[in-house]
Amino acid sequence: MPSVRVRPESNKLYFDFHWKGVRCREYSTLDNSPANKRKMEAVLKKIEGEIALNTFDYGRYFPGSPNALRFAAEALGSSPPAEANRAPSPTPDTPLFRDFVTIWKSEKEVEWRHSYRLAVASMLETHLLPAFADTPIGAIDRAALLGFRSKLAEKRLRDAKNAAGRTLNPTTINRIMGIVRQILEEGALRYHYENPALKIKRLKVKRIDISPFDMTEVRKIVETIRPDYRDYMTVRFFTGMRTAEAHGLKWKHIDFERREILIRETYSHGRTEYTKNDGSQREIHMSQPVMDALMRLKPSPPDAETYVFRTRNGLPIDNANFNDRVWNPLLRHLGLKPRRPYQMRHTCATLWLAAGENPMWIARQLGHTTTEMLFRTYSRFVPHLVRRDGSAFDTLVSGVVNGGVKAANDPDAQSPKFLRIGA
Repeated sequence: MPSVRVRPESNKLYFDFHWKGVRCREYSTLDNSPANKRKMEAVLKKIEGEIALNTFDYGRYFPGSPNALRFAAEALGSSPPAEANRAPSPTPDTPLFRDFVTIWKSEKEVEWRHSYRLAVASMLETHLLPAFADTPIGAIDRAALLGFRSKLAEKRLRDAKNAAGRTLNPTTINRIMGIVRQILEEGALRYHYENPALKIKRLKVKRIDISPFDMTEVRKIVETIRPDYRDYMTVRFFTGMRTAEAHGLKWKHIDFERREILIRETYSHGRTEYTKNDGSQREIHMSQPVMDALMRLKPSPPDAETYVFRTRNGLPIDNANFNDRVWNPLLRHLGLKPRRPYQMRHTCATLWLAAGENPMWIARQLGHTTTEMLFRTYSRFVPHLVRRDGSAFDTLVSGVVNGGVKAANDPDAQSPKFLRIGA
């Protein structure tokens, strides 16, 4: 039914009616007031009457409107001009990007984890606001977005480790474009324009091969690292926990009777919060080396709310401090290729596969709901023989920690599933 409606964000009035089977919205710059609404309703009544008599001239009421151009072209039996196929022109009262972002961010933050809030704030301050702050959101078109993306690809970020600067990688650019897409989509829903970001394709991201440690390297690291980090490294290498999951682990999440580590919380950016997603909530089987390491760390009596891996001041391990003071110096000392600590998770996954564990069991241990990620990431490490319960992995890592993979007289010692990882 034809009506005069109000745009909630701008409090401006607009016409909403149907013509030739098409829903038409024509926006005004009039504020929502009883007097203005009466004026527009009087105009709308005239439009309704002319539509009923088939004498309505769209262009007379709304000159320059894309709808007017399209209907005029249809009346002449020709193709609509290019302008008529474009999204409706932005109206003058469309808010500036920076003002709308403030509203959007305040409404969306309730859905986000703390770490994601920090990431979004960084992308807004570093990239999006400098580019679009003073532009009305309805005036940001496809050309502007493509130009912005090109500049991102050329932009060089300077930091302390790279004075010459580094360019943004495709993954980061896709994340930035994803944020602007979300902002413009919300604006499109409120201000009735077509989101120009929807048809911009993501940049292709090169596949990066994982770089897990082999058995010899794992032993070297565990044996050489500072004694106060030895048990921590054992748990990281043989559980596949993410960094934030390990640092957020509390004693209440350790079930020694069932030999399980309960992943329920994470610690990142100075706070403890819920895991990455529901699928990350899981129970990890403790192999014997992990069981022994946690027993050595267990305080007497244990405080349920105390973090398992703590610094001298009782706080969880700080990731940046661990990387700079422990991890990177250790790899340099051992002459090993530089790698992120996250490769410990990849190492555990490949050890489980090498031990012949069931892929679905491995996926659950890693916090994946299906085996899709497992096979896509670790396909070249999948052996032919599989088991089901974690016992094969326990045998394998116990051999590593105790000085050997398998006894020489063990018939399984020559089995392909015990070959050196990464060979």
